[in-house]
Amino acid sequence: MAATVEVSADAIKAAGTPGVAGHPEIGVGLQAGTGEFRRAILALAIGGFTSFALLYGTQPILPQLTHDFDISPSTASLSVSAGTAAMALLLIPLSLLADRYGRERLMKFGLLGAALFALASVLAPNFFLLLLCRVGLGACIAGMPAAIMAYQGEEIAVNARGRAMGIYIAANALGGMSGRFLVALVTEWLDWRYGLAALAVVGILAAWAFWRLLPPPRWFTPQSLQPRLLFADVRGIYRDIGLPLLFLTAFLIMGAFVSLYNYLGFRLILPPYNLGPAAIGAIFLLYAMGSVSSAWAGFLADRLGHRTILLLMSLCMAAGTLITLSSRLPLIILGVAIFTIGYFAAHSIASGWVGRRAGSRRGLVSALYLSSFYLGASVIGSASGRLWSYAAWPGLVAAMLACVGTVIVIALYLGWVTER
Repeated sequence: MAATVEVSADAIKAAGTPGVAGHPEIGVGLQAGTGEFRRAILALAIGGFTSFALLYGTQPILPQLTHDFDISPSTASLSVSAGTAAMALLLIPLSLLADRYGRERLMKFGLLGAALFALASVLAPNFFLLLLCRVGLGACIAGMPAAIMAYQGEEIAVNARGRAMGIYIAANALGGMSGRFLVALVTEWLDWRYGLAALAVVGILAAWAFWRLLPPPRWFTPQSLQPRLLFADVRGIYRDIGLPLLFLTAFLIMGAFVSLYNYLGFRLILPPYNLGPAAIGAIFLLYAMGSVSSAWAGFLADRLGHRTILLLMSLCMAAGTLITLSSRLPLIILGVAIFTIGYFAAHSIASGWVGRRAGSRRGLVSALYLSSFYLGASVIGSASGRLWSYAAWPGLVAAMLACVGTVIVIALYLGWVTER
């Protein structure tokens, strides 16, 4: 997530290196500089780029959906939340299926299915069928992060995984930003259906390239599915003093982030701003600042501690939120930029903290964190729309500040009860 750096570096690292199936020895796996390594990295980058471009494709056109289908803003936001909810609910089951039946098929068919659902959403005659298409799209995409984490741990050599993960993360961010901007730009010239169609074409071409490029797995070993052991691990995770609160942090910051970008367009199409889809879509280019802030926050956390940086970045999000209350467009954009920097950094810190506390259950912990992350996008991202409808932007700001304020309390508490 994102979102976006839709999945942070530390969140992926939290997936860890698989046991025997992962062949973690140095020298085993695809080596940097080889043709197969380049094919694998390019394929995974295409998969990450396309997944998140498709997932958030309707976000910049929510005002157009509201108008064309005669629905409320909060209802229109379901076109985003439906996909992220399906992704949140299916990420853990699909990660287990990937352990049993393999990563390659899950990724290939998932990306192709997402592209086809994106194409079907263009033809949806009513909002209900559009929602069904978005649910199907999110369900297909759920297989990508679940499988890519494990695929990299198994197929990429240990000394090349950092590079591979960095490229994949950058592709996530670029995809989340580019998909939104493409849809907004085409909508400005033509219509929102043409915008989604353009994105669907990109998805189909990307799926074809992914199928052609991805090398077949060499080191995958099927794992047995044992529900008893899984439930025991889940119980152990939720007994940890910090992990459930970090899952809640992911839920809250992603919910606030999606709320901001979901309803900002509704505010900026109104007087005195009267911005068109392309101008509103250009605001998503602020996502590029997230890549820098994530890396910067990780560096500072190693020096000053996770609690300190999470607290500072949460305060940054709160400050940015308050600045958006201004009626001046330059200050609104400044507030959004400050909030975005704080959000990406907070996500990076929280996911890194999860990795430090995960112990031997890294894969499951990472899946639970990401599920909480995308569930926040769905639940809060849609629920906050009612505040926009009844109390306009100040109401939305109140909801976002409630989320961020809770994260500030969590950061203070975690710093008090644990040093990890």
